Amino acid sequence: MRVILERFERYAVDVILERREGGRANALKIVLGAFSLIYTRAVQTRLSLYRRRIFRSQELGCPVVSIGNLTVGGTGKTPVAEMLARELLKRGRRVAILSRGYKSVPRPFIQRLRNKIFRHLDLFPPRIVSDGHRVLLDSRRAGDEPHMLAKNLPGVCVLVDKDRVKSGLHALRHFNSDVLLLDDGLQYQRLRHRMDIVLVDRQAPFGNEHLLPRGTLREPPSNLRRASYIIVTKSGSDPDADLIHRLRSLNRTAAIIECDHAPRHWQDLRTGEKFPLDHLKNRHVGAMSGIARPESFEEGVRSLGAVVEITKAFADHHRFTKKEILRFLEWCDRRSLDALVTTEKDAVRFPEIDDPPVPMLFLRVEIEILRGHAHWEDLLARAAGELPRVKSGGARHTAGAIL
Repeated sequence: MRVILERFERYAVDVILERREGGRANALKIVLGAFSLIYTRAVQTRLSLYRRRIFRSQELGCPVVSIGNLTVGGTGKTPVAEMLARELLKRGRRVAILSRGYKSVPRPFIQRLRNKIFRHLDLFPPRIVSDGHRVLLDSRRAGDEPHMLAKNLPGVCVLVDKDRVKSGLHALRHFNSDVLLLDDGLQYQRLRHRMDIVLVDRQAPFGNEHLLPRGTLREPPSNLRRASYIIVTKSGSDPDADLIHRLRSLNRTAAIIECDHAPRHWQDLRTGEKFPLDHLKNRHVGAMSGIARPESFEEGVRSLGAVVEITKAFADHHRFTKKEILRFLEWCDRRSLDALVTTEKDAVRFPEIDDPPVPMLFLRVEIEILRGHAHWEDLLARAAGELPRVKSGGARHTAGAIL
């Protein structure tokens, strides 16, 4: 059943991204388009209820910084969250990251029901992925992004729960946190944000311009007006003037920062040994991934000089089985390839493989600010509470001029 659902998911994604043509694809587009209209109305109604304070956001009394996007997946949110947490840690802040733990194993149904009914009693605390000293949960129970953040951020607490008000209170009471980073938080209105950092992928800033499920947008582009800072990810050496102009037409006040995903090194999944970026230059590899945009990863591997002979792409957040990994390793071995390569996010979902026939390497990627360094410093100062609070969409940021 899982395989069938994943195949349908991948087919639907291909239809949404205009990779499929024909009668069935067109029929599916019509059906998805109808649901998209319903979804759009629901999203806008919900936001309106929060704006009118019919639904109320809860204030926790400490800086809450939301890192999110308007689209589904693929913008590079996790590396940005990691970089922000690390910089705040350097400034002496006690940081906690609050995540919903997407695609993590859910609690038993009875526990979830009791927790919903008796929410005020806090019967079930959030899952603690890291207490700042140790990683306590694997990627299956934590979710791949929270687990990856926990591994890469010693000194930062990482908590997982759909109720991030509860997670925030837990971080304040039990870990004495003084800055909360709300991972994937733009749409989470129950917890009041001091700042909204919105990521926009330069390669597909608003997907196909349709909302879910017909497209990849969670909200209409006009809702970008809620952003305090806009970070354009996967930017090139030259700015995209047309994109910057459109972003500015949607939000006149937010500071705009442009960054890129800079590869740092290759790392062996089993031993942890690190290799320079030219380690696979002119070598033949097989690329395996389960991310929103596998073609972006594969092109990145080629840009480092490797020859990508074979590829295998699964649905985003796919939970790899040992059988799947061994099958691909055998394929690599038969083709006499030099390595199996994958992403860091996928690597945390790989089961342990003893003595693989070819090395298994993941690519370590970090964020590099290309343009808007002053805006980034301004963002850090506000997140750390070193500058006065400025309401999102209100007065112009001091560093918010067009780049």
